Amino acid sequence: MHILVLNGSPKGQNSITLQTVEYLKLVCPGHEWETLHVGQKIRALEKDFTPALQAVSRADLLLFCYPVYTFIAPCQLHRFIELMKEHAVDVRGKWASQISTSKHFYDVTAHRYIMENAQDMGLRFVRGLSADMDDLTMEKGRKEAVGFFRYLMWSIAQGRCEPDLLPQPEPARVPVTPVETDMTDKPGDVVIITDCRPEDTQLAAMIARFQAVCPKKTRVVNIREYPFRGGCLGCFRCANSGKCVHKDGFDEFLRNDIQKSDAEVHAFTISDHGMSAAFKRYSDRQFCNGHRTVRMGAPIGYIVSGNYRCEENLRMIIEGRAEVGGNFLCGVATDEIDTDEAIDRLAASMAYALDNHLTQPKNFLGVGGMRIFRDLIWLMQGLMREDHRFFKRHGQYDFPQKQRGRMLAMYAVGFLMGNKTLQKKAGGKMTEGMLMPYRKVLDKARRESSGT
Repeated sequence: MHILVLNGSPKGQNSITLQTVEYLKLVCPGHEWETLHVGQKIRALEKDFTPALQAVSRADLLLFCYPVYTFIAPCQLHRFIELMKEHAVDVRGKWASQISTSKHFYDVTAHRYIMENAQDMGLRFVRGLSADMDDLTMEKGRKEAVGFFRYLMWSIAQGRCEPDLLPQPEPARVPVTPVETDMTDKPGDVVIITDCRPEDTQLAAMIARFQAVCPKKTRVVNIREYPFRGGCLGCFRCANSGKCVHKDGFDEFLRNDIQKSDAEVHAFTISDHGMSAAFKRYSDRQFCNGHRTVRMGAPIGYIVSGNYRCEENLRMIIEGRAEVGGNFLCGVATDEIDTDEAIDRLAASMAYALDNHLTQPKNFLGVGGMRIFRDLIWLMQGLMREDHRFFKRHGQYDFPQKQRGRMLAMYAVGFLMGNKTLQKKAGGKMTEGMLMPYRKVLDKARRESSGT
């Protein structure tokens, strides 16, 4: 087959992910390989897409190859997918798959994003390989990479691909009712971050209503207007100092104009099953903060125009971002049913969360994500020094082996449970014993409520 590797890494030939492709070339001969460094050359492709059109036309199989950046793929690959759709590239009937490398932090949402967009264009998609960054250096990882490629070739020979997505209905876009209000005397500072374009009149109206009904003072930051020099390069030069290699001042802008606000609202129109490449560039460039959850405790909300209920992967990304970041998710206001009521509810929830300093315990999405970060930073503390200091300062190195008292207690309980004589004497008292700490809490609450 003629295989076109679409390398989405901004590092080009120096991409860690690309090394898996280079290995497959050596151990799985008999195919013609071509690589297009779309991540590194995205600006050139924006000016002239002809090289990409020619390369795609020659290919039998498109292999998306990228590192996972901030829940999905790098913004450069996002932009390349936008360009493919803008140029109406005819890839119907061709095959596609993907290879990613990461520490498995939300690699599932990255893979789903690529697959959904590939299927939008009529590609027949085969499940990809999500590898750890170090997998290729280990025998097990190399075996899995070869196994993936052989399965890919077998699937193509058998004509087997992932089921196509169900067609989405046209967005309802229920109109917004304008509201007039005086916004000058409101307290607080809620920043609305958006990629709204002049033609996005529905999104602009939704933002305007939120500003009018929100009990807190709001301001809008349109990231399309910021003079970005480029997307995140994954160079890790910010790991020690927190300073981005791009000399466009974004790191200071982020810390002074965005992160000093009381709360954030992200407003966008759904495109390509997510946010735009412009919004993804903004998200990726926040890596100047490393893996530090610097906005812990700040409420967050979303204003979304489009078929949000149909976008399962986008919903997971939005919830996961809030959970990992330690932000109370005040809601997602959409224009699918009752736009006015959805916006009003979001505004009221945002004000309540701010007034009451509302927080909630993390669910699986947050706990699992932070466990990955915790172990990663602990191992790489020599490089990621700012992250390491932050994790130490905020008690995020919550390794279970530190809870020696609890571990010893469980050994004692295990010994008792293994003794048949003690089991008979204990009878059903074991369950009662497990409830003792909780009864103490309830007894204290009763005394405080009764004033005794």
